[in-house]
Amino acid sequence: MSDDDPLDLARQIANSYRGKGAPAGPGPRKRSRPVRPARGKNEDPSTISDLLGEVVRNQGWAEKLDDQRIFTDWARIVGPEVAQHAEIEGFEDSIVHVRASSTAWATQLKLLAARIVAKLNEALGDGTVTRLDVRGPQAPSWKSGPRSIRGARGPRDTYG
Repeated sequence: MSDDDPLDLARQIANSYRGKGAPAGPGPRKRSRPVRPARGKNEDPSTISDLLGEVVRNQGWAEKLDDQRIFTDWARIVGPEVAQHAEIEGFEDSIVHVRASSTAWATQLKLLAARIVAKLNEALGDGTVTRLDVRGPQAPSWKSGPRSIRGARGPRDTYG
């Protein structure tokens, strides 16, 4: 048979796979395990906290997470007594919005606002907080309840 016969070429390739006969040219080789390079310092195992910290830095979330510390560290920064009577409602544009439990506590917080801002900036970084917006307790709503009237104008229609 001639070397140009495609059927003969197919037989030679098949026989080389079975281990019979010489392989026809540079054919398939037995697969070996891939050679792995030696590990460097950067490829050592890392903790999840290190990996999450790297993700936070790469995504640019570090500043926003630092700002959220106002909510988590509030009681530690201002003290347990103030934290018991003052709840943070929000933090926008370096202004902390606080709701006091009573009007007396709202007044006290307004008088202590400069000290609280200084403590917050000391704990969270200079310039993080510029102002404390203190609000008193929420007044009761006259829109619903057993003595409300649909379409009424508020308390003046309720009792009279």
